[in-house]
Amino acid sequence: MLGKIIVVILLLAIVFNLFRGLFFLVKDQERGNKRVVNSLSWRIGLSIGLFILLLLLNHFGIVEFHSMPQVKPE
Repeated sequence: MLGKIIVVILLLAIVFNLFRGLFFLVKDQERGNKRVVNSLSWRIGLSIGLFILLLLLNHFGIVEFHSMPQVKPE
């Protein structure tokens, strides 16, 4: 359960940084470039961290991935 909560928190942080970068891009024209790049860099780092976390959670059996059912050709 703790793993799922961490995944949801990371997803919310990724979305927050995405909209924060959009806000800086639209509203803050003077200093916006550095703040946009910083915000989007955080988003990329959090996305990579989330991907690695999901792989680790799957490896240790905390979260299980679902797969499509296999259909045998006739």
